[in-house]
Amino acid sequence: MSADVELQKVSVSFGNFYAAKNVSVKIEKGEFFSFLGPSGCGKTTLLRAISGFAEPSDGKILIGGQDMAGIGPNKRPTSLIFQNLALFPLMSVADNIAFSLEVRGTGKVQRRNRADELLELVALSGQGNKKVHELSGGQKQRVAIARALAIEPAVLLLDEPLSALDLKLRQKMRTELREIQKRVGITFIYITHDQGEALTMSDRIAVMNEGELEQVGSGHNVYEAPHTPFVASFVGENNAFYGTVISTNGDMVRVSSQGKDFLAKAGDLKDGKKHTFQKRDKVIMFVRPESIFLKDQINQADNIFSAIFKTIEFEGNLKNIYLSIDGVQDVRCSISNAVETATLSTSESIELKFSSRDAVVLPVGPLAVD
Repeated sequence: MSADVELQKVSVSFGNFYAAKNVSVKIEKGEFFSFLGPSGCGKTTLLRAISGFAEPSDGKILIGGQDMAGIGPNKRPTSLIFQNLALFPLMSVADNIAFSLEVRGTGKVQRRNRADELLELVALSGQGNKKVHELSGGQKQRVAIARALAIEPAVLLLDEPLSALDLKLRQKMRTELREIQKRVGITFIYITHDQGEALTMSDRIAVMNEGELEQVGSGHNVYEAPHTPFVASFVGENNAFYGTVISTNGDMVRVSSQGKDFLAKAGDLKDGKKHTFQKRDKVIMFVRPESIFLKDQINQADNIFSAIFKTIEFEGNLKNIYLSIDGVQDVRCSISNAVETATLSTSESIELKFSSRDAVVLPVGPLAVD
């Protein structure tokens, strides 16, 4: 069993402070949906409102089409996995998983059978008699998921459950969590500030900032076609060129920045239409580091400019090259480790290229804070 979740102009306030403001979004049945944003943006507040642990100041929350107003957490078709997992250290793994069933009066044999089923689901068969302290971090995470699934919720809510794990294990658990979601087929609503988690696992992502939704879309959509400067600068790395519109031609915009002219595409609006610009409008042109190439890497490009080489960082499969235009505009490009860079020297002027279709022009607005 699974259910959709709809937020209709939901606000959650504490006195005069709005932790979430006028949020409207429909999460489809069986979808893996993530709320992504920096700390304090309101994503956990929304999760608590969906689960029933926080009451909206305004708006409605519907689960499976039913208004949740006045329905407590224990009566909702949801299950919540907390950031700290909250496993019981004195109980066995199986008893941890079956605890909610015991509270509901389910018999011992049924509880154990259900625990064994879920242990198999999360690839922990035969681990039911162990104590929690005997498990690794990833195993504890899977036990928490199994416990949440024991009551067969229609919606599983996950509040940054991977944040305490090391990088390798976190990456492994992303894949496992997504596979578990596909097997059980229920709606997952995931809270994270980690862009990699959201982009890797989610069917759709809601990017939040200061309690409001900035953009909702697929990972590809929010990465390649950001609607606002905040989304462009928060989701992944980006080069931000402040400039002025020189001219427009359809959805293409010519921008003057740092004494140079660039051609780029106009960014999208929420309704799917393009931003429109007039001559002399102040704008920001965003170009991803992986979209900027050294002159010898590609033959043709709409935009060619020079920048002074500063330093290079080795990142395994990638090299990050840091440059500067006239000491004012910092530029970063990311290239394959296979590209030869040994001849680059500090203060050397380097010719760079990028395609107009890989650059996005947006109205001036606040950027994400580093």
